Amino acid sequence: MSDELTSDPVEETGSDEVAADVGDDAPLTVEGLLEALEQAVGQRDEYLALAQRTQADFENHRKLAQRRVEDEVQRVTGGLVERLLPVLDACDSAVAHGAAEVEPIASALALVLEKEGLTRIDPIGEPFDPTVADAVVHEPGDGGDHVVSEVLRAGYAWHGRTLRPAMVKVTD
Repeated sequence: MSDELTSDPVEETGSDEVAADVGDDAPLTVEGLLEALEQAVGQRDEYLALAQRTQADFENHRKLAQRRVEDEVQRVTGGLVERLLPVLDACDSAVAHGAAEVEPIASALALVLEKEGLTRIDPIGEPFDPTVADAVVHEPGDGGDHVVSEVLRAGYAWHGRTLRPAMVKVTD
């Protein structure tokens, strides 16, 4: 029974078990510890690089998804605004024919839409640009560049994208 009392559990876990934890069956040495430390640092660096790449991929995906949602909102909103353009045309026509009572409503509607990103295309006196205007009437001129001489129907752009080109008369 005295053998059981004299046996120290701390002495049983000697340097051989610590060396086995390090990864070698050899006795624990400074060189072995340094090698194990270098391996651990290398693994840590690999995992850190992997985590950083994963974080960057996630951020790129998040930004792309956000941009897609914003583009879709702009597209849908642009569609609504495009359906309102005949209302603006009717108001412009009524004001042009002397219906002064329509002018405050037309101005209020145009102001709200302009604040949201609608721009009126009015190219009078500018060189003809087929991306923002449709030439429906041509009249002879002095033979120079094609210049917009009259706007027959206003055109509109939504956040820089042409919703409806202006209908214009062009002088050649």
